[in-house]
Amino acid sequence: MAAATTMCGCSSHSIKYPVAPTDNITDTYFDTIVADPYRPLENDTAEHTLAWVKEQNKITGDYMAAIPFRNDIKSRLQELTNYSRRGSYWRDNDGKYYYYENDGLQNQSILYRTDSIGKPGEVFLDPNKLSDDGTVALTGISQSNDGKYTAYTISRNGSDWTEIYVMDTATGNLLDDHIEWAKFTGAQWRGDGFYYSAYPRPEKGKEFSNANENHQIYYHRIGTPQSADRLIYEDPAHPLHFHSAYVTDDEDYLMVIGSGEGFGESLMIKDLKTPGADWKIVEPSQDIELSPLGVFNGKLYLLTTYGAERYRIVTADVNNPGRDNWQTLVPEQDAVIKGVSFTPDNMIITYEKDATNHAYIYDMDGNRKGEIELPGIGTAGIWSSNKYPDIFYTFTSFTSPSAVYAYDEASGNSTLLWSPDINGIDMTEYETKQVWFTSADGTEVPMFITYKKGLELNGKNPTLLYGYGGFNISLTPGFSAMRMLWLENGGVYAMANLRGGGEYGESWHKAGTKMQKLNVFNDFIAAAEYLIDHKYTSPDYLAIQGGSNGGLLVGAVTNMRPDLFKVAIPQVGVMDMMRYHLFTIGWNWASDYGTSADSKEMAEYLLSYSPVHNIKSDGTPYPAILITTADHDDRVVPAHSFKYAATLQAADTGDAPKLIRIESNAGHGAGKPITKSIEENADIYSFIFYNMGITPEKH
Repeated sequence: MAAATTMCGCSSHSIKYPVAPTDNITDTYFDTIVADPYRPLENDTAEHTLAWVKEQNKITGDYMAAIPFRNDIKSRLQELTNYSRRGSYWRDNDGKYYYYENDGLQNQSILYRTDSIGKPGEVFLDPNKLSDDGTVALTGISQSNDGKYTAYTISRNGSDWTEIYVMDTATGNLLDDHIEWAKFTGAQWRGDGFYYSAYPRPEKGKEFSNANENHQIYYHRIGTPQSADRLIYEDPAHPLHFHSAYVTDDEDYLMVIGSGEGFGESLMIKDLKTPGADWKIVEPSQDIELSPLGVFNGKLYLLTTYGAERYRIVTADVNNPGRDNWQTLVPEQDAVIKGVSFTPDNMIITYEKDATNHAYIYDMDGNRKGEIELPGIGTAGIWSSNKYPDIFYTFTSFTSPSAVYAYDEASGNSTLLWSPDINGIDMTEYETKQVWFTSADGTEVPMFITYKKGLELNGKNPTLLYGYGGFNISLTPGFSAMRMLWLENGGVYAMANLRGGGEYGESWHKAGTKMQKLNVFNDFIAAAEYLIDHKYTSPDYLAIQGGSNGGLLVGAVTNMRPDLFKVAIPQVGVMDMMRYHLFTIGWNWASDYGTSADSKEMAEYLLSYSPVHNIKSDGTPYPAILITTADHDDRVVPAHSFKYAATLQAADTGDAPKLIRIESNAGHGAGKPITKSIEENADIYSFIFYNMGITPEKH
């Protein structure tokens, strides 16, 4: 790597940070008084906040513009991203095949359809035409069972708020139907209408910050206004629960899935064939994870952690579906079930073992018939339907861009249908290995490490360590074209599978929640120490990154061990653990975090690691920090990052810069247009290299 060490001139002493609005506000948690001086920044539409945001963005923009190689990095990211990408095929209810494709630098991928595989597709829906700047994202589609109508959902500016539109499938003509203020929903069709979930219209000006309460299920009939939609289900006694509708393929049964309180889901089912039929309770609590898979020959198929922390598949008589009557169909294995789909005769079950995917064919009686041999160690996304014989899957790894395959059940063979051509990059030059490191309490934790072959273990390689560790979410191998910029410049990319995730089942998840949350941070610190001890890198060349719950992770470990890292990138992070549950859907995270209102013990525990409340101000040197957030993030409201940035900038944490990057017309991350992603990653990589004193190569 021909990289030169430079004098970066990046001392925070040369940065004059804007003065944040403050107030003399304190909160009392049981017998502990906690100051919250930057409470005014929670009002994201107030003039003082908007002025502060504008000043912060100017400082950050000026800083980035002064990095001499920032434009070169942006240009290289554009080159790396400019290749055709395609998602899996699927066959919808009109009998045609659909797929998403992006020719390279399109802000949003376009939805195509075709009569047969191999025949060029026609544009079915182009979300790039829904806005001038690519900030309207297509988030899902759903066809009526007769294929006549197609409902599609969109998000504007990255918000979680969902709008639903309806098209005539054959002609592509847009109908008058339009649903607003829906959230965490798609369209579940029955007849000439569909079920969806929505909240009451929010207060004007508080659409992206106020807590969401009373999630309701409605039925919308095509050709009628939203005001005429029929309320199907609500639970005003539990205003903080989510409610999702699920209709079986034959349209005979409606289910309501409840969540938001415990680790799992409640479930009810109603026979739609019988007018006035009562709801039957499948599971009343939210204490176990439970997903309906469908109804076949009078049997309800369920995926659950009840009696099986790595999941099992059970069946129950639809007329007597309670937990006591469940029968095991596929028992728990030594790997975690991550997905179940059906063919006309069989099931396809995707397992996760050591954070990589494996797929098997089972018959409907639960007997394993064979394995879908995946192309390597990585991540697969499988599509199949009990209506058609087609089976498609995508496969990706850290060194394999996502490719599309067809699988033939009769022969057991896979056929490569489509693979991308990455501009001039030889993927064989890079390798990934999986290692295990020991955390503070002796737990063995896995981590993937990817780098250019021939890497010299001299402790001087720029290394980016990524983690999440929460909400039962697994981190599995996946390709990123933008990450190639890091790797081609001699960078090491490490991804740690921390406790709190779903890699090893429910006990692994729970070991990183509530009063055990420190396990997650200790795991991440141990991952950093492993990379240092094994000479991949050293504290002067180690950066850490994480988003959302991973932003909390980065903020917490930076406070705990600022000596370990040169650069920290907390993105859209949960930074105020004392008040997170008071905004939008923050209350939904209580099953993982607990809340400051739960108990004195819980409040003290949260306060002990809350990033905003544990920033040192005694001159302890902190790494260079670039915080990222967005003005339309209504998942983790930007107030978290605002208050964290203001506290950091006012504290005595050494000379390294403490900057915040606040994206406009963007949200938590999903659906972000390519142009904004390139700009953001150009800033992140430039910031990391610059503060490590490294000039990346030109390519």
